[in-house]
Amino acid sequence: MSVFHFPRWSNIFRPILGITSIAAPVYLTGLFAFGASPENLNVGYKPVQPVPFSHALHAGELGMDCRYCHNTVQEANHAAIPPTATCMNCHTQLHKESDALALVRESAATGKPIQWVRVHDLPDYVRFDHSAHLHAGISCVSCHGRVDQMEVVEQVEPLSMGWCLDCHRNPEPNIRPKSEVFNLAWQADEAPHILGAKLRKEYGVNPQEDCSTCHR
Repeated sequence: MSVFHFPRWSNIFRPILGITSIAAPVYLTGLFAFGASPENLNVGYKPVQPVPFSHALHAGELGMDCRYCHNTVQEANHAAIPPTATCMNCHTQLHKESDALALVRESAATGKPIQWVRVHDLPDYVRFDHSAHLHAGISCVSCHGRVDQMEVVEQVEPLSMGWCLDCHRNPEPNIRPKSEVFNLAWQADEAPHILGAKLRKEYGVNPQEDCSTCHR
């Protein structure tokens, strides 16, 4: 029986294989730890913002409409982060000397934008159209939860592909009258899936499940 021998030149790969056998587990462990961190899985992710902005106060207690700050949400893919000028529309009159708003005043004076920390951050290869969902009767609540009750905004849903597909396959429980999309406290008078079925037919909602819907 003949025995196969590797050529001598293949010995140069021995140290590489040794290093790889040590480095690969470390790399894979680190990669998993990074992928499983709150910043990436995101459920429960609640970063500290440069300015302590309370949605519970503004959207909840004061009843400010989401669209006042996120003014592109009905017409564009993205919900715009409000410029400092939007904050100053109120805060040139209210709490003008508050220490908590020092960075806002500095931003207004210098023109340098505030570096807000994104909470809901989808991968670059995912396309999500806010306007399409809102026009289909899907409320902010379905993805973002009761933001109007949050002192600090956190991510409450995984926003994973499987989670999105579950809604595309069965959207009825999340469809509400378009007039109530921005009413975060709204509750249906009948079972959500029954009302949603009626509204789905009325609005012509037909979510797609092919890859190109979200990955373009």
